[in-house]
Amino acid sequence: MSNSYFRFKQFVVHQDRCAMKVGTDGVLLGAWTNVEHAHRILDIGTGTGLISLMLAQRNADASIVALEIDEDAADQAEENVRFSPFSERIDVRQIPFQKFSAESTQKFDLLVSNPPFFADSLRSPDHSRSLARHSDTLSLEELFCGAKQIATKHARFSVIIPYLQKRRSLFAASDFGWHPARITNVFSVSHSKFPKRILVEFTNDVPDLISENELTIEIRPKEYSPAYIDLVQEFYLLSST
Repeated sequence: MSNSYFRFKQFVVHQDRCAMKVGTDGVLLGAWTNVEHAHRILDIGTGTGLISLMLAQRNADASIVALEIDEDAADQAEENVRFSPFSERIDVRQIPFQKFSAESTQKFDLLVSNPPFFADSLRSPDHSRSLARHSDTLSLEELFCGAKQIATKHARFSVIIPYLQKRRSLFAASDFGWHPARITNVFSVSHSKFPKRILVEFTNDVPDLISENELTIEIRPKEYSPAYIDLVQEFYLLSST
């Protein structure tokens, strides 16, 4: 997925000016997120605009605000949106999430984020890539606090995070009144001992129970699982062999 563009069934994502390219994490979040009854959606850290485009495809009634802090990425996301079938419903804004959440008078019933999470890893010499990958510019606490400020009463908030950040993320979310309602543990290949990522849907409401399951991306290298193919088939064609 390192080409200058990535062609999906209904839109094309150009990425030559974005530090973080189209990747499995974004595709997973865009395909997995529950968009039912979502009228106003906020995409925090949109990058190429991929997740916003996917959500717009899945929910024809939703209007989406896509936030991006990096100027080049925001410009490219805006171009990707402009040449998509969903241009009238996605508004790309270059602004830090902290500033947006503090000043916005809008409320959102669905929020999504593929947040920066490599807090303890070595910094990339590429400033834009480092900005996109590290939590220095947006901590988990700021993410959940800001989301709470602009969420409707019964809002949902979906994120994808590393498995090693699961415990910390759940505690941080709980501090600001976000309750996990749905969790999917994502395994890269079927023989993996531990998940690589987790998808979590938080809600403002305390759920009656937490739904938790597993998703394996590949049965073996280059052989995608039926469950993963089923999840992403709206967006591109994959083969299980």
